Amino acid sequence: MFEKRQGIIVWLHSLKYVKSLRKFGNIHYVSKKMKYVVLYCDREQIDEIMDTIASFSFVKRVEPSYRPLLKIEFESKVDKAKEYDYKIGL
Repeated sequence: MFEKRQGIIVWLHSLKYVKSLRKFGNIHYVSKKMKYVVLYCDREQIDEIMDTIASFSFVKRVEPSYRPLLKIEFESKVDKAKEYDYKIGL
């Protein structure tokens, strides 16, 4: 139903060529100050797209987004003393 997508961060020498990156995926964000583009594309094609984009002369470097690899579920540790205070109503 939904395609598996992953972000690519493309660091540029100049923002003049941002429009030429549209054919590789959806441009999500462009930073004018730091000169980078966040681009989303299919996860199966990410290696090919990164190699293609890295070969351009206006690109400094290309990095994959590590968000799909991160654990999103977090565990909470409850302090026993605070839990006791909350039950009393202090």
